[in-house]
Amino acid sequence: MRLARFDGGRIGVCLGDEIVDVTDVCGIDPAEWPAVGPLRLIRDFEALRPKIEAALAAAARKPLADVRLETPVPWPNKVIAYPVNYHAHGREMQAQYRATNQGFFLKPCSSLSGPSDPVVLPRVPGREVHHESELGIIIGKEVRGLPRENWREAVFGYTCLLDMVVRGREERVFRKAYDSFCPIGPWVVTADEVPDPASLDLKLWVNGDLRQSANTRDLVLDIPGMIETASAVMTLYPGDVIATGTPEGVGPVVDGDRIRIVIDRIGEMNVDVVQGDLGMTEVFAQPYVPPIIKQA
Repeated sequence: MRLARFDGGRIGVCLGDEIVDVTDVCGIDPAEWPAVGPLRLIRDFEALRPKIEAALAAAARKPLADVRLETPVPWPNKVIAYPVNYHAHGREMQAQYRATNQGFFLKPCSSLSGPSDPVVLPRVPGREVHHESELGIIIGKEVRGLPRENWREAVFGYTCLLDMVVRGREERVFRKAYDSFCPIGPWVVTADEVPDPASLDLKLWVNGDLRQSANTRDLVLDIPGMIETASAVMTLYPGDVIATGTPEGVGPVVDGDRIRIVIDRIGEMNVDVVQGDLGMTEVFAQPYVPPIIKQA
């Protein structure tokens, strides 16, 4: 099932080129703040699924082209991100560490945005903002200390994810925390639709130019390992997002660019890039030296 959020917090099931409105069936108030209805839907999905499926035949539906898709999980407890989780990306950035010995970092929930929202570039003269294409994992149940062999019981579904970053050597979270720096979407595909997430092709284009192309089989720390590692440290809750890391080919984006990410069995997300007016801080007042030069 492809579950989406649209038009001010409504919940829909995407069927082909249409979206079926199941907001009322799911018991969600689109005006609720904070918007935690999708978290309850994820938590209670197995109980709600028969009702949702029964409603599909008669529920109102619209062409997907006529709705505004929003971030499918707007208020998770946390976004967990694994850095340098492809060897080729580590080599291109001259990183001596990998996710297996570095661990994870956290992105703020305020960095989340959706497929209809632009990436807003901070005004940081002299710095580049880079795209990083990633598979996003959506956690489906509360777990702590989950062994890797039981990883599937924690997963609700998968989504496309962009982990945007101001390139530099300052604190990683600081450079990845800007609003709109974690687009996810266009929907969440439930785990039963993706039997082998360890073999998914992932591609990213900027203005039609292919920048990144890889397969999740090349992950350094695999999906079971990421879930085991995260849950060893902290409780994972329904709706938590795991960003699995980016492959080689990261590069800059500028005002007017359009980013396209496609992941097998998950879908496609197209996001515009616009220049914003905010974001300059004292931290970025000085250039980082020596510069980071990507290796071929």
